[in-house]
Amino acid sequence: MPRTAPRPGEIVQIMPGLRRILAPNPSAMTLHGTNSYLLGRREVAVIDPGPGDPAHLRALLGALEPGHRITAILVTHAHADHAALARPLAHETGAPVLAFGDARAGRSARMAALSGGTGGGEGVEASFAPDRCLRDGEELAGEGWVLTALHTPGHMGNHMCFRWNDIVFSGDHVMGWASSLVSPPDGDMTDYMASLERLARLGARRLLPGHGAAVQDPAARIAELAAHRHAREADILAALQAGPADCASLAARIYIDTPARLMGAARRNVLAHLIDLMARGRVHSNAPPGPEALFSLC
Repeated sequence: MPRTAPRPGEIVQIMPGLRRILAPNPSAMTLHGTNSYLLGRREVAVIDPGPGDPAHLRALLGALEPGHRITAILVTHAHADHAALARPLAHETGAPVLAFGDARAGRSARMAALSGGTGGGEGVEASFAPDRCLRDGEELAGEGWVLTALHTPGHMGNHMCFRWNDIVFSGDHVMGWASSLVSPPDGDMTDYMASLERLARLGARRLLPGHGAAVQDPAARIAELAAHRHAREADILAALQAGPADCASLAARIYIDTPARLMGAARRNVLAHLIDLMARGRVHSNAPPGPEALFSLC
């Protein structure tokens, strides 16, 4: 009888030279937990070391064969479930931590200008700072592998995906089990949609996300996610025909089947859509965009 869920700490061989180890941090936002990927043999790149869990650190180090070493620690973005273990792993291995930038890097001007009270949703690793910042399009190499870093803001301003041949490590930007949280000011819906289009143009054969199983048909999944966002936008515009509303009341009207524990994320997604709609001249607000503002159709 096959298992329905992977086990934390188990080394799963995805293909020659590529393994996955699941972190022990299941939740409504992470599914079974964070996927940490180990690429290469003698010179190993770790993609998303995961949460700051000592057992997961031991699992990553224990996966190394004699004579093999970790030479690069790549972080897709600075949420704690992806980035918190980066510094402890670097301390143990001497490998550099590589990412687009710190937890505030990559924010658009409109997100940088937002007032407080929005929040990251998944828990931002506020102290995260890479040893070296990666440029969009930069190549990284080890024995037997070459990765291309792709800046894909949207879920978070510093989010990166990493392309390896025809496979893309997609972090939290594209997952098969759920849509991504887009939570201002860390998340930006305008950037999210643009990054979806960029990933679609890559023509990848498979996506390996930060949570959940591999996406076997990237084109179909990306199109599905884009359609989902367009539908949410249409729902928001339809709800605003009844008059001005804040993001909480809009979320309550639109996310009618969403469990109460996930309504905070729903409200943040609605706010992200509203800020995007404001930038496009479709809605306006009576105050700077945020949880207390009232939004109206233009």
